[in-house]
Amino acid sequence: MLMSTLFGGILALQWQQLVMILIGLVLIYLAIAKKYEPTLLLPIGFGTILTNIPLSTAIGPHGPLQVLFDAGIASELFPLLIFIGIGAMIDFTPLLKNPSMLLFGAAAQLGIFVTLAVATLLGFDLKQAGAIGIIGAADGPTSIYVANRFARELLPAISVAAYSYMALVPIIQPPIIKLLTSREERKIHMDYHSGDVPQVIKIVFPIAITLIAGIFVPASVALIGFLMFGNLLRECGVLDNLAKSAQNELANIVTIFLGLSIASTMKGEAFLRPQTLLIFVLGLIAFIFDTAGGVLFAKLMNLFRKHNKINPMIGACGISAFPMSARVVHQMGQKEDPFNFLLMPAVSVNVGGQIASVIAGGLILALLGNL
Repeated sequence: MLMSTLFGGILALQWQQLVMILIGLVLIYLAIAKKYEPTLLLPIGFGTILTNIPLSTAIGPHGPLQVLFDAGIASELFPLLIFIGIGAMIDFTPLLKNPSMLLFGAAAQLGIFVTLAVATLLGFDLKQAGAIGIIGAADGPTSIYVANRFARELLPAISVAAYSYMALVPIIQPPIIKLLTSREERKIHMDYHSGDVPQVIKIVFPIAITLIAGIFVPASVALIGFLMFGNLLRECGVLDNLAKSAQNELANIVTIFLGLSIASTMKGEAFLRPQTLLIFVLGLIAFIFDTAGGVLFAKLMNLFRKHNKINPMIGACGISAFPMSARVVHQMGQKEDPFNFLLMPAVSVNVGGQIASVIAGGLILALLGNL
């Protein structure tokens, strides 16, 4: 009896659990050594180990990871709280100076709908396909929110794929951009108007976006509302302490809980399936088409412009990987021409992509929610 108690874990160990523990170690390595989305991949990696230790008390009906999942993921609370923190971090000033940049955010959601169609053809039902397609939004909380609604059984694979590809933006986007643009196009300079936006505009903007998006796409109200509430905390000018808390303490604590909660679903028998690999492939397709959609839309706009041409590379920033995508495009512009400063136009598109990705998530919820 004593021996079975002491060595019960070893005797109960299955190959799926061993593989998942190794995957957890790989995620921890990527988070620490490669700095790939460490704030989320580290808790997911460690949580995966806790989940797959045989006879683990961390999971099960009363296990702490299951309690966190029920409280934060099943209730959809954690992704929404993360959005408050993200909203408090984002400065929409570059977008407000050039509102037309929001169009690139819309164009860069192409991959969501392409992937939805491909996933359906590969045998996923419409709701599962919609949840997989949202990986292309490059917006982790939105991916988790939609997956929890439509395909909870796919939540672990979708979550890990979404955050992994967000971390790999500097590797994924440059080859696609180069394939679709000429050197001359990549050297195009863009003007950026200095100066500030009136404070009243910054305050009105999050309220207006919430009302407009909510009226036209009611399913997006929770997503866009929490994001814009965080931004209102930032811009209102009277709640600086709350805004800083949302950016730091709230975002950090909820991110830890979010990662551990997701890990509670990463059990070997559920994760180690051909379906998981297919989701990763489809997620990559979504990222590729999102990047291509933004770049090609910029090239299309240039056909109608005689002057003030747009550098097509900034279209790739329409995905929601803020500010990584903007930084990648700026660096690519600098390599072609050291005097080409694309950071602020790219940031304008990037923050627009944050709004567009949330609205796209709402559209998927609205279109497929009643099926």
